[in-house]
Amino acid sequence: MTTEPPLTGCCPPCLVLLDETEAASLSTLLKAVADPVRLRLLHHIAAAPDTTVCACHLPAALGISQPTLSHHLKKLTDVGLVTREQRGRWAHYQLNRDTMDRLVGALAGAAQTA
Repeated sequence: MTTEPPLTGCCPPCLVLLDETEAASLSTLLKAVADPVRLRLLHHIAAAPDTTVCACHLPAALGISQPTLSHHLKKLTDVGLVTREQRGRWAHYQLNRDTMDRLVGALAGAAQTA
């Protein structure tokens, strides 16, 4: 028979726990950002004027091929971190502020309750 150690008063218990569904949703966003190329892309888009960039500038800026760029931008678009708009021949990508605010807010909220 195993006995549990007695509870100690070392610190108050955390009363805030992220909802399981929200945690699963946020983990999808974090997985997309966990790749170094996608993190650089997201940072580059966020820092651009109006948080919008044309795909034509990105391969040279990041030192990656066009197919690699397309793969990473699709991942960011699929999870909703960026949006894509076709303008003539080129695709323009813009930061999705609502999704970014949700992600940052969840992380900031956790830090404030710690």
